[in-house]
Amino acid sequence: MSRWLTEAVPRGRVAAFRTLIYLFVTADLVIFTPWVRTRVSVPGELYQPLLIGRVLQLPTPTSALVAVIFWSLLVLALLAATGRAPRLLGWAVCALYLEWMFIAMSYGKVDHDRFGLLIALAVLPTAGRARHGDTTRTEAGGWALRVTQIAVICTYFLAAWAKLRFGGLDWVTGSVLARAIIRRGTDLADLIAQVPYLLIVAQFGIVAFELLSPVVFLLPPRWRLAMVGFFYSFHAITIATITISFAPHLAAMTSFLPLERVRPLVWARRLAGRDTPGPATDASEPDPAGAGTEPVPLGQAPVGASAERAPLGDQAPVLGRPAGP
Repeated sequence: MSRWLTEAVPRGRVAAFRTLIYLFVTADLVIFTPWVRTRVSVPGELYQPLLIGRVLQLPTPTSALVAVIFWSLLVLALLAATGRAPRLLGWAVCALYLEWMFIAMSYGKVDHDRFGLLIALAVLPTAGRARHGDTTRTEAGGWALRVTQIAVICTYFLAAWAKLRFGGLDWVTGSVLARAIIRRGTDLADLIAQVPYLLIVAQFGIVAFELLSPVVFLLPPRWRLAMVGFFYSFHAITIATITISFAPHLAAMTSFLPLERVRPLVWARRLAGRDTPGPATDASEPDPAGAGTEPVPLGQAPVGASAERAPLGDQAPVLGRPAGP
């Protein structure tokens, strides 16, 4: 079990995942959850902190507190995305984002799609230093990715458990998706809803795939990637039909992917090198035509060189031998 939990992965994968997660935190602040800043306009008596907030006795959000958290988190997450000071910046981002989520979720609604992202932020500081493109393997980084993967799958499995626990069989046989389409459905959803019993079949399928999601850990690597691709396609359909985004969950799910192969900066440099012609020769790089050749004595042609390059009579004498025949 411990070997599975700490299965070594390339450091480049850890570096890419770290950059992606911290960049998503910055995007989350300005795109997905900027509404958290409006919580300061809500009366303080409506603030009902979550259990951890009550245990830690976190203060009621104020305009100053939310502004400090927002700007500090924005700057620190961008710095953490560079990979510098992974522990110091990582723990700081984790603490600030956790407080950001406490503020967001303490007014009556808790989103379960944040679980994998929060776990990723909690374990990334333990992965240590990692550079993009580094192929050396790390068990600490493997543990961080594995724990994030477990959190992602728990999100699916526990969601199905909650559906059956609180909704029972009525969740799969009722009109859950029909109500969602009425409230926030798209034109594509309206077309799907016209097919008899298709929504009921879809509800059975959703619960089935969520309950079976742990199977992903039992599959060989190629089939595991295929199943993760199915997860992504499911969320693409969800966005296209009922406009529900699981963006934080999708970001955490990249822990399953071989991210070390995705190197946009390297690709950009190569593209720029193709578009911009370089000098004919570069003193800092060896000449490909002469790569691997050794220095030769004065007057002796290199191995493989044509004799026409220096006629015999024009050759300078080799040290210790007279010129000419």
